[in-house]
This record gives sequence, C-alpha cells and structure tokens, in this order.
Amino acid sequence: MDTRKSRQARSHARGAIKPITVAILAIVAGLAVASWIFIIKPHEDMVSGDVGGHPSTPVAQSQQAAPPVNVEAMSLNDLLAEARKAMNEQRVLAPAGNNAFEFYLKVLQKQPGNQTAADALRETFPFAASNVEQVINQRDFNEAGREIDLLAKVDPTNYTLTILRSKLDAQRKTLDEEQQKQLDQQRQQDLAAQQKATADQAAAAKAAADKAAADKVAQEQAVLAAQQKAKQEEAARVAKTAAVTPAASDNNTSASATGGETRDAIPVSTIRPRYPATALRNSQEGWVNLQYTVNADGSVSNVEVVNAEPRHVFDSAAVDAIRRAKFSPAMRDGAAIASQQQKRIEFKLNNSQ
Repeated sequence: MDTRKSRQARSHARGAIKPITVAILAIVAGLAVASWIFIIKPHEDMVSGDVGGHPSTPVAQSQQAAPPVNVEAMSLNDLLAEARKAMNEQRVLAPAGNNAFEFYLKVLQKQPGNQTAADALRETFPFAASNVEQVINQRDFNEAGREIDLLAKVDPTNYTLTILRSKLDAQRKTLDEEQQKQLDQQRQQDLAAQQKATADQAAAAKAAADKAAADKVAQEQAVLAAQQKAKQEEAARVAKTAAVTPAASDNNTSASATGGETRDAIPVSTIRPRYPATALRNSQEGWVNLQYTVNADGSVSNVEVVNAEPRHVFDSAAVDAIRRAKFSPAMRDGAAIASQQQKRIEFKLNNSQ
C-alpha cells in the first residue's frame, strides 16, 4: 500500500511539472518574438536601407503621418506606451517630437532611474546610428544633424557619434564641391554662349560692311558707266551735227542760186534763264546742253537735256529758258521749216547778279 501510494505521488508530481515547463517555453517564445519585432527586425531594415536601399513606403508614410505630441503633459506610462508604439512603427529618431528616443529620454528626465527606458535606449542605439547614416547618405543634412544631437543626449561619449559627424561633414563637403563644379560648368557654358554671340555679331557686322562696300563699288561703277555712255552719245551727236552743217551750207548755196532763202533758225529774243534759288544759296555754277526743235512758227518743242554739270541742278531752269525763247524759223528755199538745234546754257554767279 505504501509503495503504491508513493508511486502515485511521484506520478502526480511529474504531471504537475509539465504545465510549468510549457509556461516557461511560452514565455521564452514570446520574448523571442518580441525581440524580433522590436529589435532585430528594425535593425535589419535600417541596415538594409544603409547598404543602398531606402525606407519602405509604409514606414515613410507612418513617419510623415505622425504629428508632434505634447510630451510634457504625458505620464510615465503614456510616454512608455508612445515609445513602444513608435518602435513598432519604426519611428526611432524621426519625426522630430514624435519618436521613440525622445519619449524614452523624457521618461529618464522625469524618472532618471527608469531601467526600461535606459535599456531600450542602450539596445537601440546601434540601430539608430545606422538610421542616421542612412539619412546622411540621403543628404538630408539638417535631419541628420538633429538625429546626431539626439543620440548625443543618450551617450555623448560614444565613438559612433564622431564617425557620424565625420561622415556628415564629408558628405556636406562633397555636396559643396559638386555644387561648385556645377556652378563652374554653368559659368563656362554662359561664357561660351556669350563668346559665340559676340563672334556671331562680329561676323554679321563684317558681312554687312562687306556688302555695303560691294554695293558702293557697284554704284560707283554704274555711275561711271552712265557717264561714259553720256559722253559717247554726246560725241556721236556732235559728230552728227558737224556732218549736217556742211550739207546745210551747200543747200544755202544752191538756194541762193535759185533765188530762195535757206538758213538755220535764229533766236529773236535773249535767252536768259532764271538762276535756281538753291544753287544760288549754295554758290553753285554749271552748264546744261540742250537739244530742241524750232517749229515753222518759231515756237520751241521737244526740249531734251543732252548733258549737264552738275546733273539735275540747272536742268529745269535751262529747259524753261529755251521754251520761253522766240526764234525766227529755219528757211529752205524761202519756206519756213522745223529744224533741230543744240545749245549750251551756262549758269554763272556773276551773270545772275
């Protein structure tokens, strides 16, 4: 009997041990899951982002959506709860005013010996430092500086802060050099564009000057050709007149033999042109060669300017003077006929007085 009871007691004790063992295993498993959620997983995400990735979209959205809170009005339990919530949402250092580090630091400020906050800050410090390095690599320098200052409140002597500040300074220097390089390139491009514009303007001005010079030469050549043509025409007319004059003399002789009068037209009034006022003011002198027809009634028609010097200054005055002149018409065998004549009218200042 005693032996049977002893066995039953031992059996009952072994059965009681099993629930305790299960409870211990459950606690260990819970701690492992909590460690994965609160420490290991955030650390892996931060390291992954530091290697070259970026924070996931949900994390970025949660940080942007978390507004600053009034930590002064919170109790210790509220601060710890907000800190755990921020850790779950990976708001370790940001945004400013609503992140786990600031909540834990406020807990230590209200209760300096709070072991929960101290342990959380110590264990999370390496992961937070990795997050700061990611922010530096993203060149958000102001945010990186704020987060480094926040880490310094937790462990001001930590050598990691020195490394982070060095990286921050190096990235700022690199950015300054890149910006200076871009500025120098822009200045070089602007200078090249300005030089090109200047060269284009100079080329355009030279082309315009060359064209003007060519036009001037062409104009001078045209004037010279016109003068040469006028001289040739004058010479031809003079030669023609010289050839006609002997024939007229022969006709006069034959007419005398027959008793009829033959002669050229003769002016019966003085040909006195009006001196142009413009030429008089400018003290200009010159002459005009005219060719015209003396009709059978002594009137003048078909007046043409053969040549003039200077041109177009005295032409109108000379033509008007010939048209106003009166002639005795040319005669052939005693009969009045129309005839052509040429005359040079000179304009002298002493004659105009």
